[in-house]
Amino acid sequence: MNKSLYRLDWISIILYLALVSFGLVNIYSTNFNENSSIFNFKIPVAKQFLFFMVSLFVGGVILIAKSKFFERFASILYLITILLLIGLFLFGKNISGATSWYSIGGIGIQPSEFAKVATALAVAKYLSEIQVNLKKLRSLLQVGLIIALPMVLIILQPDPGTALVFGAFFFVLFREGLNSIFLLLLFGLFFFFILTLVTPIPFVFASIITLLIALYFFSKKLNKKASLLPYLALIVVSCSYVYSVDYIFNNIFEQRHRDRFNIILGKEVDTQGIGYNINQSKIAIGSGGWEGKGFLQGTQTKGQFVPEQHTDYIFSTIGEEWGFYGSAAVIIVFCFLILRILYRAESLKNNFARIYGHGLAAILFLHFFINIGMSLGLVPTIGIPLPFISYGGSSLLGFSCLLFIFLNLDANRLSE
Repeated sequence: MNKSLYRLDWISIILYLALVSFGLVNIYSTNFNENSSIFNFKIPVAKQFLFFMVSLFVGGVILIAKSKFFERFASILYLITILLLIGLFLFGKNISGATSWYSIGGIGIQPSEFAKVATALAVAKYLSEIQVNLKKLRSLLQVGLIIALPMVLIILQPDPGTALVFGAFFFVLFREGLNSIFLLLLFGLFFFFILTLVTPIPFVFASIITLLIALYFFSKKLNKKASLLPYLALIVVSCSYVYSVDYIFNNIFEQRHRDRFNIILGKEVDTQGIGYNINQSKIAIGSGGWEGKGFLQGTQTKGQFVPEQHTDYIFSTIGEEWGFYGSAAVIIVFCFLILRILYRAESLKNNFARIYGHGLAAILFLHFFINIGMSLGLVPTIGIPLPFISYGGSSLLGFSCLLFIFLNLDANRLSE
């Protein structure tokens, strides 16, 4: 028997099993029917249980594999995933307006879920190479291309929610030496993006010009040779960015996407139209109180008032039936799992394994943050699952592969 199996992080495995089991319980609740049997594989909970068994089998295979396999074949796995994403445009099945699935024997397979695994491996392999330096433009462009390629293919499906998750790799790049100026730039872009959506454009332009002119005079006091030209260039670039955001939002975004952003930003109130899902989700969570209504006792859940409750909005079921205590327990378990992955990753001497661990933690955190924020009405509805809990075979298998690969790399730390 592989000696590394004795060094497995059993705490992470227990947390994984707890989350998946709790997910099955809540999926069962959202589709409960007294006349249905849990052995009827046409109902969601039975399908999810079947994929759980497949995930455990695949996870077992991953755990007994040689740890060097994942680093050695990372590029090949990435290439295969890219080809699968391209193949969707020829052979994919259109569901709800997105061509994101292959239909194989009546089972839908979503390659974008496995693209996260392949991209995490590819990014880890590239960044672990000796000659890579993120302070050099060439290295930054190359790793940026590795991340951007699957993102673009997924956006074209179109599935912008899943594509957004690839932004998690930015945190990996920052941890591996990306200049902090890029972080400031990112926050600046985000700030002006929001400001543009909630404030009249002339006011935004005036704010930018005033701020940069003030900065120029301040720098002039510190250095009399300070040039005005860079500040004028920044004014032009910043105002162009603001105008582009305004134009794209009002002319390229679909109306439903604009409505969702406006509701989140408090510019519109629509509890029966585009804001119905969010409103019903908040009602369900709020009605649970401290202790919840009890298993199978959720009136919002049983009445199916919340659409997609077993997938995107499963946290509303948790809030209604298990209350604040149950919701807090789920959040604590997730946070503990993510922090444990980061702790184990930081203790690894192998660069590939460490970077992969950071990628895993970042992906889990972004999914966790967006999904729960979506259920609480804090972020727009973009349709991404709660890891290990939401219904979805490809999602469960993809996240399981992500975790079990790290468990393999972590268990083999002594053979590095």
